[in-house]
Amino acid sequence: MPVKLEPSWKKVLDAEFEKPYFKELSSFVHNEYIKGKVYPPPKDVFRAFDLCPFDKVKVVILGQDPYHGVKQANGLCFAVHADIQLPPSLQNIFKEIKSDLGYDAERNGDLSRWAKQGVLLLNATLTVRASSPGSHQKKGWEEFTDAAVRALSDGRESLVFILW
Repeated sequence: MPVKLEPSWKKVLDAEFEKPYFKELSSFVHNEYIKGKVYPPPKDVFRAFDLCPFDKVKVVILGQDPYHGVKQANGLCFAVHADIQLPPSLQNIFKEIKSDLGYDAERNGDLSRWAKQGVLLLNATLTVRASSPGSHQKKGWEEFTDAAVRALSDGRESLVFILW
């Protein structure tokens, strides 16, 4: 499956796309989209990489899997589009920002502004079946996202990793 990915990430992760696990993962995800509702929409699956190029990453925030509710997942962990009600996990993140920094975070779930500033908002799995959290775990996404984290760890310095 040809993968459209931001060029700096494509260069770093290109070998992954030819590995057997990724071919099996691609087939699995393709079939899942055919069988039923899967989040995020296909155009947003690699959005975390597209908005935060490899050389611009300063902070990596790792989540588990995308939100599994209607219109919630947008390809960035913990984020939702601006017009979507904030999920409890994102409300908690904003509360922690307020508690730690004394700063009222903008109450907007669109975290693309963070991504554009160098925060890689990456889930361990990049897709999920609707209303079925964890449904795409152990299908190959973790190997792919581990490769991305390893590439950052090996190829970059002075990064901050946050696991929520």
